[in-house]
Amino acid sequence: MTRPTPLPSLLQTVRACTLCAEQLPHGPRPVLQADARARILVAGQAPGRKVHASGVPFDDASGERLRRWMGLERDQFYDAALVAILPMGFCYPGTGASGDLPPRRECAPQWRQALLDSMPHIELCLIIGQHAMAWHLPAAPNTGSRTLTEQARGWREHWPALLPMPHPSPRNNLWLKANPWFEQQVVPALQARVAALLGPPREPQPAEPA
Repeated sequence: MTRPTPLPSLLQTVRACTLCAEQLPHGPRPVLQADARARILVAGQAPGRKVHASGVPFDDASGERLRRWMGLERDQFYDAALVAILPMGFCYPGTGASGDLPPRRECAPQWRQALLDSMPHIELCLIIGQHAMAWHLPAAPNTGSRTLTEQARGWREHWPALLPMPHPSPRNNLWLKANPWFEQQVVPALQARVAALLGPPREPQPAEPA
């Protein structure tokens, strides 16, 4: 039986990936966050232009809203031992006629399952957008025929392990206005679940003597 690749080695390999280099107009720059101790997984779509430039996942207005929905401070969100961030495509796919292009199809089959297998303590997965829903909810009834809104409305079917949800991008402001139930009902439940999983803030560790 083949032993799984240790997560640090796997991450090093993923971050050096050039599988889609010829199809990426801005070149490869895989952006993700993972740790074997993580309790929460954010399964997003693909990095945008700003995230491609910074190399920091959700380092944009979408991230500000997502952290607010989760009830997390920035330092908590970027603590890989608490929160893993694995978009369906790790590199910025470029821009099309109506916004950013979808995640490259080569990425998830190449890397996703090995990374997920390396994080055995995940108890809550935030499934953001249709591409992530297609991967993480393959066995759900009528998944293929449901719209994103229908998936989000059916969130209790998968709760508390999975939460299908809209992207927190400002592009979805009209959707949020038309669907106030999401922030009225789902966001408070999400914040309570996140708080229960992460527990009280960890005490700072004393510095080791020089």
